[in-house]
This record gives sequence, structure tokens and C-alpha cells, in this order.
Amino acid sequence: MSQSVLTQKEENLINISFEIAADEFEKALQQAYNENKNKIHLPGFRKGRVPRKMIEAQYGKNFFYEDALDAVFPDRYEAALDEHDVDPVSRPSITEFKVSDEGVANIVVETWTKPEATLADWKGVEYRKPVTEATDAEVDAELKKEQEASARLVNITDRPAKDGDQVTIDFEGFIDDVPFAGGKGEGFDLTLGSGQFIPGFEEQLIDANIGDDVDVNVSFPEEYHANELAGKPALFKVKVHDIHEKQVPELDDDFAKEVSEHDTIEEYKQEIKERIEDGKRKATDREVEEQLAMGLGERVEVNIPQAMIDTEIERQITDFARMIQQQTGMELNQYLQATGMDNATLRMAYEGSAPKNVRSRLGVEAVIRMENIQVTEEEMDKELDIVAPMYRLTKQQFVEAVGKGGMKNIENDVKAQKALALVREHGKAITAEEAAARKEAEKATEEASVEEEKPKKKATKKSKDEE
Repeated sequence: MSQSVLTQKEENLINISFEIAADEFEKALQQAYNENKNKIHLPGFRKGRVPRKMIEAQYGKNFFYEDALDAVFPDRYEAALDEHDVDPVSRPSITEFKVSDEGVANIVVETWTKPEATLADWKGVEYRKPVTEATDAEVDAELKKEQEASARLVNITDRPAKDGDQVTIDFEGFIDDVPFAGGKGEGFDLTLGSGQFIPGFEEQLIDANIGDDVDVNVSFPEEYHANELAGKPALFKVKVHDIHEKQVPELDDDFAKEVSEHDTIEEYKQEIKERIEDGKRKATDREVEEQLAMGLGERVEVNIPQAMIDTEIERQITDFARMIQQQTGMELNQYLQATGMDNATLRMAYEGSAPKNVRSRLGVEAVIRMENIQVTEEEMDKELDIVAPMYRLTKQQFVEAVGKGGMKNIENDVKAQKALALVREHGKAITAEEAAARKEAEKATEEASVEEEKPKKKATKKSKDEE
């Protein structure tokens, strides 16, 4: 027996109506009362002891309806979507809510659904041929990092400081013979030539000996984070306590044995080369997938509801807010205030990419549908082996945590990966040079079209003027 009724209002816009039984809604109302009774005050009653009937008599029978609906609506809405196999692309909007005399809640929800995209052909999508080979320069640079990481500091007593040495110093800064805030330090380790201090500071400590007192004269940059110091000349009185020389090991077989499981430096270089190439493959695989998805999006035929684009913009803003929180610890509103942006400006930043992202996803889903791509239990298990450890959970804990909806999302992700692998297999790889030349040709065609339109616009304007 159907628990809900679906009505098609227009293309991709539907109404779903359903009921919440009187006993279920009454239970939700009582729960709402229990959660809120301590916040409600009525003369003659102690805090938290006001009877529900008195509150409803004072403020209206519907006083607890909103909180009760919040409690029961999500599960019933999800059940209605499953019943009609509906894939919504917008937040549900309750257009009608009535409670009968018997206490039955009647609800009508409006939502936009996902359009079905069509593809005439998904084969032959172009993508830039990835470059995954590691160059000698990249291998040498990585080897240099390992060499620097293995360097040791040796105490120097028989010579003055030179560029690249680490000196231990006390310092105090003065402007017009007056110490300034934040300009003092003791036992500070400074590597000469590192650029850690303001320009000109470190150079004046070269040739200083242990025990020397050095007057360092510098000027703060015009663009300095402390406005009260920007552009001002300053004197730093510096005491040199220690000099250490950084000694890096030779890049030989002994070094390879010390930092790796290899016996020779050549074997270690080969390992570094393979590591770099593996990283490049992973990075370029993601890039190729994005190019293929975008290529499908350009081919897809579909009418996209604005609500779906709005939802995509909201998703991108949510991702951006999460990234800002992780990188800076700031909430989105704090970040917007600090950068002089507002929500409207941020939203505009995503209005160009959102339709392309939506079309790309619909294009991939069209391939999944056309090729009837399915996911095996083995493939799901393999994906869980990758995903669950990211959250420091066992596979079973992860499955329980994300629930049915989360597992469906993971299944869809695996289907998308398989679809894009298939599109890549039948795609057309072009070199970066070919892609650049094609882009230039498209730009030239566009510019020529603009130039061609100019005389027509002038002629039209002249004709109107003559009239």
C-alpha cells in the first residue's frame, strides 16, 4: 500500500504528499514539550513545571508543531523518496502542513528532481596526455632535500661566521634609541642567508666572531605587517654566542645505506625516481578524470533546473568553508569580514563553475546508465579498505557510521570511477602542445568573430540614426 502520493507539477518539479499518524505526531509533540518546557515561564508555575495544555492554551495549539515536525519529517521524507525512487537536487520545501482534529499531520513537499541527461556518444573525448616521467632535475632536487635533512650542525670556534652558518644570538631593536615591542630575543638560532629576518640584518653578521657585539642598522620594509614599524630605520644590538656550520653528507653509497634500504646511491636514485613518478601518476589521473568529465559535460544534452545549480553552489561554498576552517581556524563569516568579501561576492565566484560541474556529473551518470555499470561486493570492499582508515575506523565502524545513504554515495563514486576509466580507454589523448595550439586557434576564431560583428553593429546604428 502506498504511503505517499507523488504529483508531477512540471518537468523535474514534483509534489510529494504523505501523512504522519496521530500517535506518532503526538509522541513528537510530547518530545518537543519535554525539550522546551524549562525555557517557558507562566505566572503561577515554577520553571519547567508548566503543563503542556496550559502552554498550548496560552500560545496556541500549534506552539510545538515546528519542533515536532523537525523530529519526524526527515525519516518520512526519505521513505517517500525511496518509495517513488526519486533523486532530489534541492532542499525540500513544505508547501502545505495541516493537522486534523484527530491529530493526523498532513504534509505536502515540493522538490526539484535530477534531470536525465542523454549522450549521443561518449567515445573519443579528448584529454591532455599526462606527463609522468621524472626528470633528472626532479630526482636531484628530491635527493638534495634528503641530503639537507641529514645534515648535522658542527660547533665552530676557530673562524668568524659565514653565509649558511647558524648563529645563536641575543638581540634588541631600537628606533630613535627607544626599544620597540617584539624587537628583543635571547638565545635565538638564526641561519645566515635564510631571509628569516628583515633585509640587511643577516648580512651584517657575516664575519662576526663568537663573543662579538654587533650593531646592525636596517630599515623596515615599507610594506610591513606592523604599521608602526613600516619604513622606519632601526638599530639592533646583537650579541653572538655560538657559531655552527651545517655539514651535509656526501651523496655516495654510504649515504644511500644510511637513509634507505639500498646499497648504492644509484639504486636509491631509482627509488626516488619511481616515487616521484607514482605521485605524478596519481595527480595526473585526477586531472585526466576531471578533463574527461568536463568533456562529457560539453556533449551532454539536458535541461538543468536552476535549483540544481543553486545546490551545487551551496556545496562548493560549504567545501570552501571547511577548507578555510582547516587552514586558518576561522569560520566562514570571520574570513569574509577579514578579506572584505560578502556572501554575495563569494556566491558569484562559483556561478561560472557550478553549471559545468553539474553537467559533468550528469554526463558521467549518463555513461553509467548507458553501459549499465555495476559495482561488485569485492570492489566495494576494496574501496572501504581505502576510505575507512582515513577516518580511523574499521570497515564495520565506517559502514555503521555513514549509514545507508553514505554507502550509496560510495557505490556511486566507484561507479563514476569505472565509467571514467572506460571513457579514458576510448578517449583521445592529445599533447600539451596540441591543446595549447587548439586553445590559441579557438581564441583567434573568437576574436575574428568579434571583429566581423563590429561593422554590422555600426551599420545597424547608422540605419537607426538615419531613421
